[in-house]
Amino acid sequence: MRLSTRRKAPEPTTPGTHGTARVDRRTKGLTKRLRDGDVAVIDHVDIDRVAADALVTAGPAVVLNAARSTSGRYPNLGPEILVDAGIVLVDDLGDAVMEIPEGETVRVDGGAVYLGDTLVAEGTVQTPQTIATNMAEAREGLSDEIERFAENTMDYLRRERDLLLDGVGVPAVSTKIDGRHVLIVVRGYHYREDLATLRPYISEYRPVLIGVDGGADAIIDAGWKPDMIVGDMDSVSDRALASGAEIVVHAYRDGKAPGLDRVTDLGVEPIVFPATGTSEDIAMLLADDSGAEVIVAVGTHATLVEFLDKGRAGMASTFLTRLRVGGKLVDAKGVSRLYRQRISNMQLVLLSLAGLCAVMAALAATAAGQTFFGIVGAHLDTFWSWVGSLFGG
Repeated sequence: MRLSTRRKAPEPTTPGTHGTARVDRRTKGLTKRLRDGDVAVIDHVDIDRVAADALVTAGPAVVLNAARSTSGRYPNLGPEILVDAGIVLVDDLGDAVMEIPEGETVRVDGGAVYLGDTLVAEGTVQTPQTIATNMAEAREGLSDEIERFAENTMDYLRRERDLLLDGVGVPAVSTKIDGRHVLIVVRGYHYREDLATLRPYISEYRPVLIGVDGGADAIIDAGWKPDMIVGDMDSVSDRALASGAEIVVHAYRDGKAPGLDRVTDLGVEPIVFPATGTSEDIAMLLADDSGAEVIVAVGTHATLVEFLDKGRAGMASTFLTRLRVGGKLVDAKGVSRLYRQRISNMQLVLLSLAGLCAVMAALAATAAGQTFFGIVGAHLDTFWSWVGSLFGG
């Protein structure tokens, strides 16, 4: 019996998890270059659900967080999502962990992070038990956060009263929206699943498709073409920007638009929309002011925790925008539950013809049916002979 001569790769001689470090203070930017089994190094206070879902999709073995994954400000869902997915989460490591060079192999043993034999930082390993404790403490401080949210809401309303109440400052767009359904896609909570369930609705109603930054890529990946792209252009691809969609660049109130140069460099002439709110909020305001009949939202924020995930700076605009467009706004999940595909007149005609053909085929297979068709054929011959004699006589 021959023994295999194939050798196994040598196992690491030091304990812990080994992986290639990918370092970025912006979690959104990091997930674009993460690979399965990497070690993600981030600086993200209160890891939110969207960031956690993006990390899980990328598949790192470990997430090292320089900040606290749950600060106690509110019960954020991100840490639980990461740990439930089997990803090791070590947080509160401090700024030293952000100094790890990109692409270096690091070792994580418990809460300790090593670069070679050098201890870089030590933090806290999150487990289901520690996360449950953190969530309980965060819920106790939720009332204070809601009070701060109320204060921020009033401040935002004072600054953007003309925009919210009268639509002052909303730019005119060439995309025909008046009287149509509008589907706004944000690459947020369960956007892939929602788009999949909305396929019959999109096929029948042909809504205006608006992608908010990376939501435009989600529309293209699902097999459609966006009619409009709204955002600061930090997470949308060049492919989407060059798709022929109308581009609306979200600018600061002072007119500065960091994403404007990127769009113009592609040879696209955009529209600039200065506003304090978030990009998904100005997309809704734009659709509402342009006369949309219904606004369907995919991947946007709908619950209290989801609003808090945005941080206090973004919560007020999100909340007030939904009050402004509330009569038209429908969440994608509501559409998928209430919508039933209608049968068109053409489909009914085709169905009737198919049934008639089936009946005739069945009759033709019987002796009585063949006799019947013979009699009908004889009468038709007589009729056409009579018609011919009228025109020929």
